Amino acid sequence: MSWKHEIIDGPNHKYPVFCDVDVLVVGGGAAGVAAAETVGRHGFNVLLVERYGFCGGGAVAGLSGTVCGLYLSTKSENAKPEQVVFGFADSFKNRLYDKGGLTEPIIYGHTWTVAHDPLIWRETADSFLQDANVNILFHTQVIGVIQDGHEVLGVLVNSKSGIAAIHARRIVDASGDADVIYRAGYTTSKGKSGVIQNPTMIFRMGGVDIDQFNSYWGEDSISPTKIVEKLISDEHSDHLPRKKIWIFNTSRPGELMVNATRILGRDGRDLDVTDPVDHTEGELTAREQVRSYHQFLKNNIPGCEHSYVNDTGVEIGIRQTRTIKGIETLTNDNVLNRYKSDDCIVNSPWPIELHSGDKPYVEWLLDDYYEVPYGTLVPEEANNVIAAGRCLSSEHEALASCRVTAQCFGYGHAAGLATCLSINENIAYRNIEGSAVRNMLNGEGAKL
Repeated sequence: MSWKHEIIDGPNHKYPVFCDVDVLVVGGGAAGVAAAETVGRHGFNVLLVERYGFCGGGAVAGLSGTVCGLYLSTKSENAKPEQVVFGFADSFKNRLYDKGGLTEPIIYGHTWTVAHDPLIWRETADSFLQDANVNILFHTQVIGVIQDGHEVLGVLVNSKSGIAAIHARRIVDASGDADVIYRAGYTTSKGKSGVIQNPTMIFRMGGVDIDQFNSYWGEDSISPTKIVEKLISDEHSDHLPRKKIWIFNTSRPGELMVNATRILGRDGRDLDVTDPVDHTEGELTAREQVRSYHQFLKNNIPGCEHSYVNDTGVEIGIRQTRTIKGIETLTNDNVLNRYKSDDCIVNSPWPIELHSGDKPYVEWLLDDYYEVPYGTLVPEEANNVIAAGRCLSSEHEALASCRVTAQCFGYGHAAGLATCLSINENIAYRNIEGSAVRNMLNGEGAKL
């Protein structure tokens, strides 16, 4: 089935205008929070629109639960976590930790990650945004765009009160799905030949004897071989489609966070969650899979005998949907060859972590990182819209590395500073030098 895009041509439309702002940020995930806070802190009138009643995006609604992408990977013996991503990501991480909502680094294969408390994540985002005088509209969703040629003059939003227009000089599309860019008719793509990474449904288990679990499972959050073998040989193996699973200790006593499910259609097809039919089927099958994996853990893993499912994500965890066509593209070779340049705005040491097929594929970037060019955030066809988050211009395998939380914080920080520069100098995003944004980021502690 095809869906209609609501595109309003020009400023003279029939809809009531809710407000007219300097900057509109669409989406309150990691990238959107960073972008809105940055713009607000620099004194601009900014509005953040979020479809849920809280910020967090995939980190909270999808319950991804970890801040991945902060640390180098290495095979060196007795190595300690070496952080290489700073700026807004570091500020947010530190405030989470100070509030008791973040673990110490957890071993994940050849690198480390940290697990966060989703409630404290929400509260931390609230505090950052309110400190920066960001205006927030929760429970509000973009349903259309207002355009004049290559200028996006604003968007249409829907809420319980009805439909209204929001006018803005600049728009940051931090929706994760390139909603504004796609609805404006600008070029986007999906995955590799239309195949995108599988979603997952992450869940939390309470009532766990953590010491007993850790003693059996080991230090690495990635499942040891003995667990993979149990999943393969289990009598209910057909209901356990992913055999390599990840389990993390959390900041809460007696609790584990489980990343185990692999969500496909009931007929085995890959799902496209920009299609509401597929998205709905994914939610239904995901919750069934959660129960199957929890039963497996109760039956097979010491410490989990008396556990229970504490919660699942509000929605399935989405790794990939639309990708914009930017003025630059992060290529697979950029990642594998550890690309670096003066026009880059984010460091990424995270491996290529491709979730498709029978098990995740991981390509480690040992003892090094690559940098993401500024132009990957800038849509080729737009003048006053910039992307921030997982929809950046990237090849398929490269996106499987650059899409994680720490980097999304960085994209939002960069998009926010580019927005300030764009307004102050009255220039289109495409005419901004990446090196200028990089210098601004370093002035705010990014350590690029």
